Amino acid sequence: MALVAVLWIVAALSLLAAGLSQTTRAQIDTASVQRDAAVGQALGDGAIHIALQALLAEARRPAGVQTASIVYQGVAIQVEAAPLDGLISLNGADVPLLAQMLHNAGGLAPGAAEALARQLVQWRGERPPVDPTSPAAAALSQQRRFEAPEDLMLVPGVDYTLYARIAPLVSADLSTGKVNALAAPPDVLAALAPGDPGRIARFAAQRAAGQPGVDSSFLDGRFTTSSGGGGTELYRLRASVPLDAGRILVLTRDVSLATDPVHLLPWRFLRQSRQLLPRVLLPHDEGAALINVPHGCSTLQ
Repeated sequence: MALVAVLWIVAALSLLAAGLSQTTRAQIDTASVQRDAAVGQALGDGAIHIALQALLAEARRPAGVQTASIVYQGVAIQVEAAPLDGLISLNGADVPLLAQMLHNAGGLAPGAAEALARQLVQWRGERPPVDPTSPAAAALSQQRRFEAPEDLMLVPGVDYTLYARIAPLVSADLSTGKVNALAAPPDVLAALAPGDPGRIARFAAQRAAGQPGVDSSFLDGRFTTSSGGGGTELYRLRASVPLDAGRILVLTRDVSLATDPVHLLPWRFLRQSRQLLPRVLLPHDEGAALINVPHGCSTLQ
């Protein structure tokens, strides 16, 4: 009986040790991921600041997507910069453009997409009721607008599933009525010209190669322009930072190149997001210009 008791105790201790070991490994993995994310964010921020310096040095702001490979702290980081007018403006797009997006990207039926598009336009044009005797009445009675893509969920009929589908395609920082095709991500192009992924892929490849006179005739002229918005001050910069264990951190910042007097910077950060992804070959991995720091810094190519 004593031997059986000893064997049971040994077995229980073995299970306890195995559980503790598994828990410790999980905690180490979690700490490693958090450390990689923190290091990746610091590297990505450094690369984005260098890319912003290069943008400010441009004689004329680029109207389309540009990429660069920036070597920062010994790490080659791919940075993509594109004007924000390549996205669909929540505050400037009219009903047909919003309906096209809601139908093709949001998955709504044509009638439902048009009805919701009208509701979005009506929502942003309303003036909320305020007390006229309030000291802040003038400011509070201003016409409503979307302050961030998350505001979409304030509109009846937009649930989280629909929001998640269309949020990457829109911006609340613009008031433009058309999409700049030279800066539009492939997902935006697919929402505006569905059913022709091969044509979109060729257009994106020719655009990335800087070929003049890229054919954009397959895009609806009601929704897009190919003249670009050179001179714009609103950009989206995306830094892809390779990490250990085959992961990659994609850090995205929306930036206004107007002076930020609060932080004494020649630009102002509007919003930020990040994703930790498996390492894959990114679309802008090839053909990017090399910016090596601290030996030098050149403009984005």
